[in-house]
Amino acid sequence: MSIQFKKGTLELCVLSLLSRADRYGFELVGAISKEIQISEGTIYPLLKRIKDEGYVSTYLQESNEGPPRKYYRISDFGRTHAVSLEAEWRAIVAGTEKILGGN
Repeated sequence: MSIQFKKGTLELCVLSLLSRADRYGFELVGAISKEIQISEGTIYPLLKRIKDEGYVSTYLQESNEGPPRKYYRISDFGRTHAVSLEAEWRAIVAGTEKILGGN
């Protein structure tokens, strides 16, 4: 899968996962990596950007396995944005399916 195509879908994947539960960065990498091949270096700049844009907030939580972890929590603004991104995604997929299917 092309890098540009992945980058375009990662924001939606991250916001979708965060809409279900707060997660820390490495946990997001693991969840997404189960379905899409990505590296840690791809997620952290995205997390910074969506935090700066107000789609998520962060908080620290103690960990039994080392230093405190930075968790990401989706905001109401982020939920609204995720719904919009998902609608766009579904429209693109439906249109692409029609083209590929020859309809």
